[in-house]
Amino acid sequence: MGSKATRSAPDAAARAAGADAGANGEGSLEALSEAIESGAGLPAVARAAAAVLDASVALIDRSSTVLAVAAASGAEEEKLLASAPEVGAVELRVADVAVGELRWRRRGGADGSPPGLRMVTTLLGLEVERARSPEWASDEAAGDFVRAVLERRLADAEEISARAAELGSDLGAGAGVVIARATPHTTQTGDWRPRILTLTLRAVRSGSSGALAAMTGEEGGEVAVLLPAAEPESIERAAGAVEDELRRALPGFSLTVGFSRHAGDAGQLYRAGKEALMAANVAESEDRSPLAFEATGSYRLLLSAMSDDPAELERFFAETVAPLVAYDEQYETELVTTVEAYLDNDGNVTPTAETLFTHRHTVRYRLERVRELCGHDLSSTEGREKLGLGLKAMRVLGIQPPGGPAKEGRSKAGKASRKGE
Repeated sequence: MGSKATRSAPDAAARAAGADAGANGEGSLEALSEAIESGAGLPAVARAAAAVLDASVALIDRSSTVLAVAAASGAEEEKLLASAPEVGAVELRVADVAVGELRWRRRGGADGSPPGLRMVTTLLGLEVERARSPEWASDEAAGDFVRAVLERRLADAEEISARAAELGSDLGAGAGVVIARATPHTTQTGDWRPRILTLTLRAVRSGSSGALAAMTGEEGGEVAVLLPAAEPESIERAAGAVEDELRRALPGFSLTVGFSRHAGDAGQLYRAGKEALMAANVAESEDRSPLAFEATGSYRLLLSAMSDDPAELERFFAETVAPLVAYDEQYETELVTTVEAYLDNDGNVTPTAETLFTHRHTVRYRLERVRELCGHDLSSTEGREKLGLGLKAMRVLGIQPPGGPAKEGRSKAGKASRKGE
């Protein structure tokens, strides 16, 4: 999944073969089978597939790495890789597992799928799986290791360092954790999540070596990177590189990046992972990506609860803001937004009404409804403190209220936004 994102461009022989196939239209399944059986390699297999389909083709693996292209010209190649309107695409599968994608553009402007496509994709899927299995196995081992460290299933510093060394990562000078999140605005075709992993690794490996990464979170495109680093600046540069790479490559996605402090030894990596997660959650709520843990302000006080007893943080959220979130979800109201605005405006109803573009009486009614639902009176100092901390707990836990991320203050808050690649 986390294979290198470098692309093998078609050489002169590939282009010549593609041109010849277009001229005579005599592609042969036998030639394709022979290329596979002889172990000629993916470029030769792509050329044979192009001959069979009488089309220019591109082979792409499940992490969006371009494996081989057989095209008659550079312009033809660009159309394939940019998914031009006339380019067809089909997922390559082995059993129920997606292993890549075949893109084609029929020569002579013909429409529809080329004859023999199903047989070709079956053969190509098996060959891509065979060719890439060792690398995928290595990436999966790295992912398992990163998840074990961040979930504290692996905690001994010496064991972590030894396991990392086996995977080509030297943690002797310390390390940090970067978490990147990407969510598409519209429904995507195929599995787009491995591409997030590939792009993230490409960004961090451009500036350092030994980075290990894993898909994390219960769903969506979240990647955690364990980054060998001798100083904090390296972690910050890596986070900035990830942000830049994702924004360049994924213009239709909402993106968030958070990163930890420098961990002096491998035993501190669990803590660093929680720091990066907290930074990512706050960054998503306040539209401040990339965000360092050290820049999260008073949220840092909640780190120990998040790391050691997240259940207590969840209980505090349940006792304060959770009833308001549930009410807003059920009745499409704006109680959470009203509480945020009221706290932002120092408990003053008039500027709160102006911020929300509503009447003062509406604000007062909502505040009374808040008191009835959660038992905390915003007119009191204690009520404001508890609900303010409840909002912080919500953000630290990564819980998004109805209508989008919560905002804490006009000077420092915002709303994270969330097409295709």
